[in-house]
Amino acid sequence: MSPSPKPSSSQLLAEQTMEALSTHGVSGKVIRVADHDVRSGVETDMGEGDMEGDFWAEIRETILGTDILIVSTPIWLGHPSSIAQRVLERLDAEISESDEAGRMLTYGKVAGVCVVGNEDGAHHVSAELFQGLNDCGFTLPANAVTYWVGEAMHGTDYQDLNETPVKTAATTATLAANTAHLARRLKYANYPPS
Repeated sequence: MSPSPKPSSSQLLAEQTMEALSTHGVSGKVIRVADHDVRSGVETDMGEGDMEGDFWAEIRETILGTDILIVSTPIWLGHPSSIAQRVLERLDAEISESDEAGRMLTYGKVAGVCVVGNEDGAHHVSAELFQGLNDCGFTLPANAVTYWVGEAMHGTDYQDLNETPVKTAATTATLAANTAHLARRLKYANYPPS
């Protein structure tokens, strides 16, 4: 994802996913991590907010206050973007955080993934993100990814399309339905104490 105001295919697919989630009564917001100073590392807080330092503490507060996390990334050299990787690194700190029952604070939260790119690798990218998110305590529903991959080595981006491809719209709808369903179930029946 590029910083604002540059258009972003990853942001577009994330916004479409949020719109699909809204049909299931889910509200939320898209945070464009590329617009903020998020330092590398595996700590929950590495300094004061945005212009003066690390913005992760504010993003983390938002994540911990939600039931669903959607990570959207382009495919860069066959892998998630460095920004998506940075998000996973910072989420890694959650492994050391727990509630009074010994569960990670992310237990009971559901995650999904959006991937866009002009090269093959959407399944590989989603697999990397799935494993990282699961290690950090998130639960993934069936079909927890939506993606669009354009023709390799061509310049057309997802945001350049005149309309959303039918298959991408369908996978986005499935991601939204399954994510909302699982989040509702976990909200009322969280994991047992560890």
